[in-house]
Amino acid sequence: MHVVDVNSGTRIKKENGQEANALETNLGAADELARQLRLRDMGGIIVVDFIDMNLAEDRQLLYERMCENMKKDRARHNILPLSKFGLMQITRQRVRPAMDVAVEETCPTCHGTGKIKSSILFTDQLESKIDVLVNKIGIKRFSLHVHPYVAAYINKGVFSLKRRWQMKYGLGVRIIPSQKMAFLQYEFYDANRQFIDMQEENEVSK
Repeated sequence: MHVVDVNSGTRIKKENGQEANALETNLGAADELARQLRLRDMGGIIVVDFIDMNLAEDRQLLYERMCENMKKDRARHNILPLSKFGLMQITRQRVRPAMDVAVEETCPTCHGTGKIKSSILFTDQLESKIDVLVNKIGIKRFSLHVHPYVAAYINKGVFSLKRRWQMKYGLGVRIIPSQKMAFLQYEFYDANRQFIDMQEENEVSK
């Protein structure tokens, strides 16, 4: 719905009074409004608050002027005469399709749930994966690709998580920051750069 308010502004009053000024301003507004509706392809309900006019013939003249102007519009439309409050209602169907552009996508970290694991639980989860790799699968040399922020957290401090993991599982543990990773995503690769699938289905969103 669109609402248009017409006012006289600082127009110079004509000698024959306020009614003539109102009519002239309203007619000019009707001409411009019809042009703007076509130019902007405005659809739906358009309510126009014209300047009040006392004479019925002036209100009829304005209505006829609007109808004449809208004949140039190829969009389907309907125009109602002025109400007693000076309002004109116009319905118009858009000619061009609406330009709806999708600007949203599902978060790759929470998968749309709005919930993610806490950082402490996430690093515990990574360590459990490392333990499986080293002690159960027997892969001693591998790289863990994580988001740069997570990598910085793992590498932080003299006695960092990375250092603790290397002391516990061997120096074959490498932490690789990767911009392609979402905040709580991770990938394991062996010494030959082959991907190791260590993720359980939907584990990130739990």
